[in-house]
Amino acid sequence: MALEYLGFLPLLLLVALLAIQLGIAAYAANQAGTAARAGARTAANYDAHGDPETAARSAVSGWVEGNGFSYSQSGFEDITATVAVKVPSLVPGIGPWTATRSATMPRE
Repeated sequence: MALEYLGFLPLLLLVALLAIQLGIAAYAANQAGTAARAGARTAANYDAHGDPETAARSAVSGWVEGNGFSYSQSGFEDITATVAVKVPSLVPGIGPWTATRSATMPRE
């Protein structure tokens, strides 16, 4: 009976790691959306202090930014900021993924 549980344990650990990986991917996507909104908001505001990319970088957690962060911006009347962050992988052999989010703000 105990040997059956030991045989099933690696499968349970793999399922747990995959669930944690899914949570990390969702968190990275959320951080990318937050950074895109911060960058677009800063770029669209005439009275904004600072660089839109710096605002986007400061809107995310340090481990998300340090793992891989890219910012791009387009538009004139409507500013579209796009942020891509690399999702770290816990499960060997899976990934790497990139979470990309965009936000558009009208210029004031």
